[in-house]
Amino acid sequence: MATFELIQGDITTIAVDAIVNAANSSLQGGGGVDGAIHRAAGPGLLAECFQMNGCPTGEARLTGGYDLPAKFVIHAVGPRWRGGNHGEVGLLAATYRSALALAKECDVRSIAFPAISCGIYGYPVEEAARVAVDTVRKHAAGMPELERGIFVCFDEKTYEAYDVALNTAE
Repeated sequence: MATFELIQGDITTIAVDAIVNAANSSLQGGGGVDGAIHRAAGPGLLAECFQMNGCPTGEARLTGGYDLPAKFVIHAVGPRWRGGNHGEVGLLAATYRSALALAKECDVRSIAFPAISCGIYGYPVEEAARVAVDTVRKHAAGMPELERGIFVCFDEKTYEAYDVALNTAE
């Protein structure tokens, strides 16, 4: 059974089997977490992503970790927030499930997640934290190989929202 941790910091420095990238659908890098991961991983990551021809919202794709301390990067494309009545909750949950399914295929024992969709995509942090924590905990229950899950928050506001979600989730 996996244990879950919460840290505030830079996901590109976390030594785990896989880090999850809050990717855009082109997989070609961007701002925020996505840009930081691409910069830290080096040009090989972009070259591999270029071969994939993108990824739809709610899904994920796997690449090597290149210059990161993680063996794999799981590029997960979360939804843009459009008011909450356009399937955002289901798409965000699907994004986390898709990332975990790829982790399971690769026998990942440790994984780090950013706050998917909470940056430029505008998803309300408190709601996103609840969806992330609930989905990851439920899905990880079927992954006996997963030993450690880390939610990595870049700023204090996000950390506080995830702290509440982790301490109030079932």
